[in-house]
Amino acid sequence: MTKATLTRVMQEDRGRLLAALISRLGDFQRAEDALQEAAASALVHWGRAGVPASPTGWLLRAALRKAKDGYRRDATLSRHREAVAALAEEEAADPDPQTIPDDRLRLIFTCCHPALEEKSRIALTLRSLCGLTTPQVAAVFLDAAPTMGQRLSRAKAKIAAARIPYAVPGPEDLPDRLNSVLTTVYLIFTAGYAQGPQAGTDLCAEAIFLARLLVQLAPDEAEVEAALALLLLTHARRKARTGVNGQTLPPARQDRSLWSQEELDEGQHLLDRAIA
Repeated sequence: MTKATLTRVMQEDRGRLLAALISRLGDFQRAEDALQEAAASALVHWGRAGVPASPTGWLLRAALRKAKDGYRRDATLSRHREAVAALAEEEAADPDPQTIPDDRLRLIFTCCHPALEEKSRIALTLRSLCGLTTPQVAAVFLDAAPTMGQRLSRAKAKIAAARIPYAVPGPEDLPDRLNSVLTTVYLIFTAGYAQGPQAGTDLCAEAIFLARLLVQLAPDEAEVEAALALLLLTHARRKARTGVNGQTLPPARQDRSLWSQEELDEGQHLLDRAIA
């Protein structure tokens, strides 16, 4: 029961927790390590004392403590005194899922920064926001897991070295940066569309999740709404796009009874709203 609850919470809230930690720590790797250590502690503590009323808040508090302990173990502690003090204040608070700020929009823009090469943007987005494991991300690109691990590490190091801001860009930079984000989401979708269900990870569903997240976090952005509409209108025909022999069928030859009317309706509604 404890493991199942932890798995569910990490699947549903990992992106929000990681974004909140990166916002506080300013360090991708330290945030990931702290969250992983907090999850390991949860298995022990929840198994002994029961699942807390606010599992997400518990994980955030535990991760902040783990990060603070990591700073204290650091040989260059003097550089981190301010960080330790700030984390001590965080620990004194009582965060719960309703009060944890949602910093995922900032995380999306950081992962998809144009300074990162395209493959790294996709990999970092899948790892950080979708919660895919490094081997799962490697499988998307037909890479070995150690190779993908090195790519992810280099991307995080470049973000730190180049001081890429963990922020939503201002109005003057938003169009170009938003295009980079939407391109990354679209490339994730097209990878899933090309690979099909045999890939082991439903990349089309992950891309739609990211597009929905963008609509939620950046409402009234017509281009974001139109992007989600495009994905939904394409995904709605997934069950009908191949024939009995596996050949690709154009829409005119597809069995329309297999199309998802719910996704078609939602996509059309989003498109109408974006045009308006």
